[in-house]
Amino acid sequence: MKIGINTLFLIPGEVGGTETYLRQTLLAMAEHFPDVSLVLFTNRENDKILKDDLSKFKQVSFDLLDFGASDRHVRIRREQFELPGKVREAGVDILWSLGYTAPFFSPCPQVVTIHDMQYKTYPQDLTPRSRFVTDLLVKIAARRSRRIIAVSHFAKDEIVKFIGISPDKIDVVYEAANPAFADIGSFDKRKQLLSSLIPMDKPYILSVANTHPHKNIHALVSAFGDLAEKIPHNLVLVGSPRLGEGEVQKAIQTVKDKSRIFRLQKLSIERLVALYQGADVFVFPSLYEGFGLPVLEAMMASVPVITTKKASIPEVGGDGVKYFNPADGGDLATKIQEILGMGQKDKSALISRAKEIAKGFYWKWTAQRSLDVLNKALE
Repeated sequence: MKIGINTLFLIPGEVGGTETYLRQTLLAMAEHFPDVSLVLFTNRENDKILKDDLSKFKQVSFDLLDFGASDRHVRIRREQFELPGKVREAGVDILWSLGYTAPFFSPCPQVVTIHDMQYKTYPQDLTPRSRFVTDLLVKIAARRSRRIIAVSHFAKDEIVKFIGISPDKIDVVYEAANPAFADIGSFDKRKQLLSSLIPMDKPYILSVANTHPHKNIHALVSAFGDLAEKIPHNLVLVGSPRLGEGEVQKAIQTVKDKSRIFRLQKLSIERLVALYQGADVFVFPSLYEGFGLPVLEAMMASVPVITTKKASIPEVGGDGVKYFNPADGGDLATKIQEILGMGQKDKSALISRAKEIAKGFYWKWTAQRSLDVLNKALE
């Protein structure tokens, strides 16, 4: 099978978990299924990084559409009008678009991955025009594709609810996390990677998420403010500012010692792994996810996790994490104190459960199940 891969949505460092999904799925597919040929249709921003990942595999080739995808309108035009011609020239059997949208016209069957319906559930995250365009493009992709991949059962239900697609057309294929998170490094190595970013003589609470309102980072900052005088920990927030940044800044202003809050973004995978592995607790207060990759990353990194029972998150965390009630203003602070006050036996038991659950998510399986869906679309 010769698969065309639509990567035109990918701007490295800007699209969150969908970047991890695309890069790790394709890497697993190339490593474990060498009889499958991949033709990657790339843009100016992602061409180099994808070649760094995959050019060593002889069955992988690249076709650059020479434009900058940071201009979304340009990307949409190129995807709708130039990509179909490129697909025809490449002679692929099927086109797989991994980031919500796909061409209206295609010379071959299509499959699309739709990660969530955030623009419907949290419309305030987008401008009215962006919501309209996103809705139109996602519906086109869903209806013009023979199969749809959803990354969780929750995401599948959302797609059915908002687009009106038959659930029989949608296949659930879970994501996984980078295996590097499970490779526990030494303290000296972590210190070498992190000493220029945070104080290494202080314990810390970690969260990894941008500041869109539904990520609920302001609630974590408020909980930290309530706890700060009772614990020695710093708070480390990794993620780019988004539409909810104003609420986060308001919450930070209420914290007595603001110097204990560290903001980081666009870290290398080595530094990110080290941050996870060095944390005393990982908090993911999100109210909406299509999958919830940071939860899985923390579970793999042997860090106790506190999160919500919202959206897809329980599908990932199971009974290997602690849940708080985001409707209860004091519950997050209480759960943080519980984790930090846990005895070693109870903490080890929680971490062991989490690691066992995390073993069920791996990229080879994601690649295999995705190939199954692609084959089904060709029947």
